[in-house]
Amino acid sequence: MERVVLVTGASGGVGLALCRRLLGEDGRIHLCLACRNTQKAEATRELVLQEYPAAQVSTVEVDLGSLASVLRAAQELRCRFQRLDFVYLNAGIMPNPHVNFKALWKGLLSGRLLHMLTTAEGVMTQTDRLNGDGLQEVFTTNLFGHFILIRQLESLLCGNEKPSRLIWTSSSNARESAFSLSDYQHAKGQESYSSSKYATDLTSVVLNRKFNKQGLYSSVVCPGLVMSNMTYRILPIFLWVLLMPIMYLIRFFAKTYTLTPYNGAEAHVWLFKQKPEYLDALVKYHSCTSGLGKNYVEPRKLDVDEETAEKFYQKLLELEEQTLEKYGDLLD
Repeated sequence: MERVVLVTGASGGVGLALCRRLLGEDGRIHLCLACRNTQKAEATRELVLQEYPAAQVSTVEVDLGSLASVLRAAQELRCRFQRLDFVYLNAGIMPNPHVNFKALWKGLLSGRLLHMLTTAEGVMTQTDRLNGDGLQEVFTTNLFGHFILIRQLESLLCGNEKPSRLIWTSSSNARESAFSLSDYQHAKGQESYSSSKYATDLTSVVLNRKFNKQGLYSSVVCPGLVMSNMTYRILPIFLWVLLMPIMYLIRFFAKTYTLTPYNGAEAHVWLFKQKPEYLDALVKYHSCTSGLGKNYVEPRKLDVDEETAEKFYQKLLELEEQTLEKYGDLLD
């Protein structure tokens, strides 16, 4: 039987590039595009089928920032499929991004500029808001919506003949300093994106501990700096046009400047071809591109405390319980 692959955030950027690359690796998979916008999902499906006309491609509507939408999508997927082999948890948002040019100047003077340019540490801030569920929007979209989705899909992910895989799109911007257990939704700070990605790393570590024996494995990847709709919102377009030649030069020194969605999907595709039993649960797999344009994958140890990861996972379970009580009518 064909393998079933679900990709969230599939309508653009790394998600779309990933879908096309996966079909190039194995045209027999059943690819399910999980998107917030139904029209974009259908347009993406038609685009993919133009390139791979014999492919099996379906869509499912899901807004990861709305827990009711997540529960409805999970119910539909349980009715549609008997199992899921891969779930790429790729959808994410970075609302109202701002660049701290003063910090960049200080980084230049202190010799930390390259580090800041590759991790955005101390450079990027965001203004978050509450969603319709009363939760922080970035936390919900980037992490908690995905968490609820996979919890609702456990029957399709666990106990299969072959292992199932969760592959989270994390970031080099994931930093412990931006995360707090007492404010894990990051309601009080201005680095909600970094916090949500660090929370993603923590979650993946615990999921492996809880579910490996049931045949479910979790990995995190970093696509590097990719020029996508999310990135283009950080600065005016004319500035990006001026900066692009410089960024290609920087890539000779900063291998995580993948720049294109195709390059950014390198680690996602590499994991598609690996046996999960031999992967390190405490490693993040980074997409890298050399100055001459060669793609490769670099594993780097996760900067996570496993005790903190366990405590955070318990908080997610508590929040999940509250969610399910609120939306009991959407459960089977």
